[in-house]
Amino acid sequence: MVYSALDEEFAAPILDAFERSTDHETSVIGKFDVESTKTVGLVNRIIAEKDAPVCDLFWNNEIMHTVRLQKLGLLEKRSWNVDPGWPTDMIASDGSWCGFAARARVLLVNTDRIQDATEYPDSVADLADEKWQGQCAMARPLFGTTATHFAVLREIQGREATLKLLSQIRDNAVILSGNKQVAQAVSAGTVAWGLTDTDDAVIERDLGRSVAIVYPDQSSDQPGTLRIPNTIAVLKNAPHSVAAGLLADYLVRPETEDRLAMGDSSQLPLFRGSKFPPRVLPETPVRWMQANFENAANDWEAWASELNELGLGK
Repeated sequence: MVYSALDEEFAAPILDAFERSTDHETSVIGKFDVESTKTVGLVNRIIAEKDAPVCDLFWNNEIMHTVRLQKLGLLEKRSWNVDPGWPTDMIASDGSWCGFAARARVLLVNTDRIQDATEYPDSVADLADEKWQGQCAMARPLFGTTATHFAVLREIQGREATLKLLSQIRDNAVILSGNKQVAQAVSAGTVAWGLTDTDDAVIERDLGRSVAIVYPDQSSDQPGTLRIPNTIAVLKNAPHSVAAGLLADYLVRPETEDRLAMGDSSQLPLFRGSKFPPRVLPETPVRWMQANFENAANDWEAWASELNELGLGK
C-alpha cells in the first residue's frame, strides 16, 4: 500500500512499471488523496494509523511533512542504494527517508512587463525591495514549498533576520494562496514577477506565455537556489516491509528520476549521470542551497505562530 502525494498521473505509471518488473508477484495499491487535502491529509492518515499501520510506503512531494513523520518515529531506518555523489542534504540523518527528483524554488518573470533581462530580479530578498512595491508575488509562507523555503532560510540566516525579511515582504509583495496562483498571476501580467516552483513555472513557459525563469541567489554571498525533493519512506512496522523496501529502492533509481525529468513537471534529477537533463534547467550550472531540512522542521508550531502574528497565516 503506497500513499502518494505526487499526482496520480505521474506516480501511477511508475508504480505500474514496478509491478511489471516483479512479474506481478508484488501488487501495488496506490492511495492518492484529493488535491484540496493532498499531503496533509495523507500525513494525518499515517499518524492516525500509527498503532496499526495500513501504509507500507509514503511517496511525498513536500519534504517537511516527511520530516514531521521522522520526528514522530513513524518511519523505518534503512540504507539507501544511491549514487556515491548523492547530496548529503537529500538523505535523512537516520536513513528514514531519501530525497530524489526535486523541484526548485525560482523566480518567474513576465517579459512583457520587464523587457530588459538586466533588470530581472535575482534574489528572493528582492520581494522586499520597494522598487517592486505591489509588482511581485509570493505564496503564503505557512503552507507547501514556500513554508519549507522560509523555514530553511531561518536556519541559514537566523530567526530574527528571516522574520524581518518576511515582514518587509508582507508590506511590499502581493501574497497569494499558492505557487500555482503566483505563476498564473505572472503569466497574466497581473504582477511583474513572483516566487514559485519549477513545475508551476515551466507550465506557463510551455504554454507559450511571455515568461522567463530565473534561478535566484547565485552570487557567492547569497545562499543559492533551494531544491525541494520528492521523498520516499518505508513506514515503521509496515505490513509488507520487504515489498516496500524493494519498491523504495526501485523508486530512487536514476531511471525513475529521468522519467520524471521528461514529464510535464520537468523534475530535477539528483543523480549526476542523468541522461535526460530537464528542460526547466538553465544552460549554466546552478549553485544549489545547502539545506538542513531536519533542523528547519524544529519549533514548527512556534514558528507558525510567529508568522500568524505577522499576518501571513490567512
